[in-house]
Amino acid sequence: MASAASHLGEIFLHRGNLSKAHECYEQATDDARQLGSPKALSDALGNLGNVSALLERYEQAEACFREVLEIQRTLQEGHVIGETLVNLGSLKADRGEPETANAFYLEAIDYLTPLGHDRALGILYSNLALQELHLNRSEPAIQDFHTALDYHRKVGNEDGLATTYGQLGKAFLHLGHLERAEACLNNATEHFIKLGNSAGEAAALRLLADVYLERKDTVSALRCLERVVQIDLTYRLPQYEDDRQRLAGLRDS
Repeated sequence: MASAASHLGEIFLHRGNLSKAHECYEQATDDARQLGSPKALSDALGNLGNVSALLERYEQAEACFREVLEIQRTLQEGHVIGETLVNLGSLKADRGEPETANAFYLEAIDYLTPLGHDRALGILYSNLALQELHLNRSEPAIQDFHTALDYHRKVGNEDGLATTYGQLGKAFLHLGHLERAEACLNNATEHFIKLGNSAGEAAALRLLADVYLERKDTVSALRCLERVVQIDLTYRLPQYEDDRQRLAGLRDS
């Protein structure tokens, strides 16, 4: 059974307050160690690793995920192993190690496909799409994104839909398909607002501002960035200074 700290961490995470979520999951991890419960410790470490990655604390995140895999050598929860391999792949992708990332993703497929773990497969296909983009293979990437969306819809994963729409919008932006990018990013923003995930909303709005700037629509870009800076301040997001400078520069232009 999840601890009170874990429940509180989940609340803060869905509200986009990553700093508070991190504090709660660290407490949940300490509680699980004292309790001596491998299952509780595996869950708490997984949550702590996810939030650490969002805060760009990559070394801490990787340490958490590798400890989860060590615990799972005994517990053998296939879905947890698969999800953790996906998370490690994502970390390696974020750190510019695509070959290592792909190795983790392929291993994750071996665990998740026989289990029919559609939720995790949705996340995995989103990540595979990002790797295809990194290798300048846009058509397979877009196909993988749509496959991910199908999995997310199948299981009703609103978080997955929001994130994947944001990623697909970013892909369309880079390809110069501005109308498709705008549609996807507006969809992502609506999902994040529905979820109460302000950090996700801010990420989508940053990209949406880029779309409007490409269209020379300064008014709409300013509106997006003003909301982003408001979110940064409220939740102490690490991008605040960059966003503030960008907004100031756009106002002065």
